[in-house]
Amino acid sequence: MYDNKKIAVIGLGYVGLPLAVAFSKKFKVVGFDINPSRIEELKKGYDRTFEVKDDILLSVKNNLSFSSSINDTKSCNIYIIAVPTPIDESNNPNLKPLIDSSKIVGKVLTKNDLVIYESTVYPGVTENICAVELEKSSGMIFNKDFFCGYSPERVNPGDKVNTLEKIKKVTSGSNPVIADEVDKLYESIITAGTFKASCIRVAEASKVVENTQRDLNIALINELSVIFQRLNLDTLEVLQAADSKWNFIPFKPGLVGGHCIGVDPYYLTHVAEQVDYNPTLILAGRRINDNMSRYMVKKVVQKMIVNGINIKKSTVGVMGITFKENCPDIRNTKVADVVSELKGWGVNVIVEDPWANRKELKNIYDIDLGEINNNNKVDSLIVAVGHNEFRSKSPEYLKSLCKGPNPVLADVKSIYKKEELLAHGFSVFRL
Repeated sequence: MYDNKKIAVIGLGYVGLPLAVAFSKKFKVVGFDINPSRIEELKKGYDRTFEVKDDILLSVKNNLSFSSSINDTKSCNIYIIAVPTPIDESNNPNLKPLIDSSKIVGKVLTKNDLVIYESTVYPGVTENICAVELEKSSGMIFNKDFFCGYSPERVNPGDKVNTLEKIKKVTSGSNPVIADEVDKLYESIITAGTFKASCIRVAEASKVVENTQRDLNIALINELSVIFQRLNLDTLEVLQAADSKWNFIPFKPGLVGGHCIGVDPYYLTHVAEQVDYNPTLILAGRRINDNMSRYMVKKVVQKMIVNGINIKKSTVGVMGITFKENCPDIRNTKVADVVSELKGWGVNVIVEDPWANRKELKNIYDIDLGEINNNNKVDSLIVAVGHNEFRSKSPEYLKSLCKGPNPVLADVKSIYKKEELLAHGFSVFRL
């Protein structure tokens, strides 16, 4: 049905760009994004997300073109939509990017075109919301004049080992023939293979389950961390002992942010409430994880007070603001909540991060990037993200960044040896 494939990838972020590059090794691809500056950067061979190396971008330029005009995709017969699906301030799904992109694609759809969605959604969104928007915009009938597929993204930003091609892909289609077409399409680039779901709603549900499961597991460990703090036990030592059992699942406590784990469970709870079910456990896990920033800052401030540090006159250095290590992605970063909580205590904060984009950070969170050094010493440190640049720092260096003799060091990711930090005069806190 789609022997002469020409693909348009809509949305060139952390998901869309690697996908466009992978498909361009096999087919002609047009990469579309509504951000003209992003398009200009990509045309020059530069990816601000660092997911695709410059030389790889340039190597596929014969098969991959970039545009911010949807009309440049008119010759395509397969459209893959990979736009963000965030939550709003009330933790409800924000489907506006998905609806807007569906309207845009609908304007250029022609007979028998295929539209595949990669964005994380709750079951029913592709067929009941997106396909309806495509119908309205195109004037055509879903599953008669055009078709839909769903293949949830499994991109892990910053991970250079588990890349797109090496992660098994779930596929689905709006009818059995289309399901086969979608599966064959992804099978052509995914070396790890594919899993063809029985229908689109199953594929949609599988995605939110993946990250809800991780969210709940981390919430359990975070709650254990709170308990062990009160019992004067080191959580990491407890987990290391428990991990000696063959079937123990090794999760660690932490700040749960980002565009997946901290967001996707709310898509599942939203649809659960629509069918009159109160998802008690899932929402409890979300509350625990969302409160970890507040909890951590409170514990750090308490330690600073015990050490005789004047909170109102203090400066705390926060090392790392992105949502995960070795990645510039700041979407839904919980470190921003840490900064906000510190400021709520009257603390002056210096945020340092070699990966974060200064302008983006200011625009989204109103946080200025600074530098912690001999000219900008701090009273205590919170190492919030495990960037390689921070992992390589010695306790001596970290201590040199601090003003007084009794600084607190919060090692959020447990990247340093506790004994060495204590030996250098730090009061140590870790989740």
